[in-house]
Formats: sequence, structure tokens, C-alpha cells
Amino acid sequence: MTASEFRKIALSFPDTEEHSHMDHPDFRVAGKIFATLGYPDKTRGMVKLSPEDQHYFSKDHPDVFVPVNGTWGRRGATSVYLKNASKEIMAKAIEAAWRNIAPKGKKSLNHKGREGPRRKRTYGTASA
Repeated sequence: MTASEFRKIALSFPDTEEHSHMDHPDFRVAGKIFATLGYPDKTRGMVKLSPEDQHYFSKDHPDVFVPVNGTWGRRGATSVYLKNASKEIMAKAIEAAWRNIAPKGKKSLNHKGREGPRRKRTYGTASA
């Protein structure tokens, strides 16, 4: 996964805008950040997951997803090691982050960012 591929996936979701925060790109929906690139260095990104999704992504892909330290991490901020991430898993994580932040009326998308049936849970499984 490259920064360019991460950016393309993030911008594929409706009403997403790219801005800059603290000298690195961020991706927002309804004015709220759901993902960033280049922090703490250019090899990483961040997705703002629900604590439940963070648990499953980190457990299933520990070489890709690591909770951020402190309060932000306990609230779902998850560091992403880009070089270890596949496009498929990154698309799922970015979608989960987007859904976590998007206004209620916008959350009913399928995995390609198109309108579709609303899904109750984006990632984790009850049996995990």
C-alpha cells in the first residue's frame, strides 16, 4: 500500500474532503477527521475506528494495525503501517473509519463507496 493508494481509497467515499492538519494530509467527512497520512512519519497512516473494529483489525493484522498510545488510541485511533497493508484490507479499514464518522444518513454504502444496503457491522466477528 502506498500513500497515493491510501489517498485514492479515502477520497472514494462520498463527501470526503482532503485537508491538512499539523503538516500532514487528513481526510474528513462532515468536517470530522476519519483518516490521516504521514504521521508520525511518511511510512504510516491513521484510521479512526470504533474500539471494537480497532480490536479486530489489530488482532487479525498486527503487522499493519497498532492502536495509537494514550486516550486517542483507546478511542479508536489506529496507526497503519502502509507497506504491510494490502489494498483489500486497507479499503475495509478506511471504510470502517469513514462509517465511524459519517453522518447517519450517509452510512449506508457498500464496500465500493456506492449506495447500498446498510450493514450492521463493517468488520469484526462475534466468534473472534
